Amino acid sequence: MRLQNTLLGTAGLAAFLLLGEAVPRLGLVKEEYFPPTSRIARALADELSDGAFWTALGDTLTGWALGLAIATCAGIVAGVLLSVVPYLREATASTIEFLRPIPSVALIPLAVLLYGSELRSVLILVVYAGFWQVLIQTLYGVQDVDPVADETARSYGLGTWARIRHVLWPSALPYVFTGVRLAAAVALILAITGELVIGAPGLGARIGVAQNSQAVPEMYALIVVTGLLGLLVNVGARTVERRALAWHQSVRGEVAV
Repeated sequence: MRLQNTLLGTAGLAAFLLLGEAVPRLGLVKEEYFPPTSRIARALADELSDGAFWTALGDTLTGWALGLAIATCAGIVAGVLLSVVPYLREATASTIEFLRPIPSVALIPLAVLLYGSELRSVLILVVYAGFWQVLIQTLYGVQDVDPVADETARSYGLGTWARIRHVLWPSALPYVFTGVRLAAAVALILAITGELVIGAPGLGARIGVAQNSQAVPEMYALIVVTGLLGLLVNVGARTVERRALAWHQSVRGEVAV
């Protein structure tokens, strides 16, 4: 089954690449705006041999990793705290519902005013976007704790922190991993978007330079790199989630299927 899925995925990718080669060659679109796949591949090879590309890649990954780490820690701590402290969830519910829908890109002017085109501007966007993903999933996970298990822990005299460690955390962990996986993808999107709009060092800024200098194949090559990064982030997050939750019923069922 896995081999069949791999072959189908490879065939689909090959068909997509052939389509990308044929469309501009047949004149359906202008090559100046959408170069053939072969030209993009050559531009990608040139990028991989350029030291500045790897520096930009490192800047993007640094902003992504730092922002994701901060958002994850803050989201988990806030989620658990809001869930276990009486009345705190009700007191903050309206504030959360007000702040959560605000798009992170709307904070770009504020980030530029505070830090200009520095890494910290990108971190503001990444942390804000990723924080809500982790926080909401953590809240859902804590709410899903079996009340019978919680009452049993209370009857055995477990304190607050012991119940969090042995009852609440194992039950909420699958939700937390889902939030982190979603936040990882969103963080990468916001990191590249922030670099593209703000001009902070990274792949986004490099894409903007290629666009402004009419280096279209190089621009598409860099876009391909961002897509591959997104794929690697998603696959990596899924792999970590499966290994960390190998004991959980949902993962065991997924593996069995």
